[in-house]
Amino acid sequence: MNFSLLQKMCAIHAPSGNESAMTRFILEYVEANKKNWKTLPQILHGEDFQDCILLVFGTPRTAVFAHIDNIGFTARYNNELVKVGGPRLVSGYRLTGTDSIGKIECQIEVDEEDKTIKAIYEREIEPGTDLSFAFDFREDENYVQSCYLDNRLGVFAALNLAETLEHGVIVFSCWEEHGGGTAGYLAGYLYNKFKIRQALISDITWITERVVHGKGAVVSMRDSGIPRRTYVNRIRKILDDAKIPYQVEVESSGGSDGNDIQKSPFPIDWCFIGAAEDFVHTPDEKVHKADIQSMIQIYQSLMKSL
Repeated sequence: MNFSLLQKMCAIHAPSGNESAMTRFILEYVEANKKNWKTLPQILHGEDFQDCILLVFGTPRTAVFAHIDNIGFTARYNNELVKVGGPRLVSGYRLTGTDSIGKIECQIEVDEEDKTIKAIYEREIEPGTDLSFAFDFREDENYVQSCYLDNRLGVFAALNLAETLEHGVIVFSCWEEHGGGTAGYLAGYLYNKFKIRQALISDITWITERVVHGKGAVVSMRDSGIPRRTYVNRIRKILDDAKIPYQVEVESSGGSDGNDIQKSPFPIDWCFIGAAEDFVHTPDEKVHKADIQSMIQIYQSLMKSL
């Protein structure tokens, strides 16, 4: 599998609230490649959707949600940093960004006593400037490793799905890492416009004591949200019948666009399905290639059968 598209997306600066660069990239990618897809989608974007994008294929029954934002930091005053989402705090991590003066390349310093975070830089960074982890994409025979595999990998799986999708909606959502919000109103639009009652969440989860590298993507039974069991069981039966490898996850914390859908006033089932990574929310997120392949295969199968 060619990961050049994933590599390009991991390099894009798009912290929550400032996703416009990823929005432009996806729109340009779709325009350049849709002629080669099995079905031409209707492309919905613009002010009514903020920085989100909806690709509508055929007569949709199910929507796939993939958030396009990443974690990061916002410069406050005197180079103090405020977290965007939940990045791991380790002194020495390299950050990049741009303010009105120019490009910024700095390191973070964490005060272990009061947990304040500062950017080590030769001048004051303009307050309000957002910063992302410095890009360093690595690939070997079995793994890819980079900042922001969460959730560029979910977007990568969705764009691979777009090549063969006949009926369905692919949703590129925003703000997920810092509290979400867009999935709720997008779910309402899909329910009212297309009567969509089923959703899949194309996102990245964690390696744990029972979720390991190389054994397939993860079907989540629950995290901080609890999807409807009859829907999850239906998904698992489809995958079992198709003999597609996957793992099962049970967690008490964490969340996704599925939480916003569950809290919305619309009767839409959802299930989180994605590859698991090591070194979550660091510059060194690491995913097994077999799990990426499993994730894409799962989405292709489910979007035909659900």
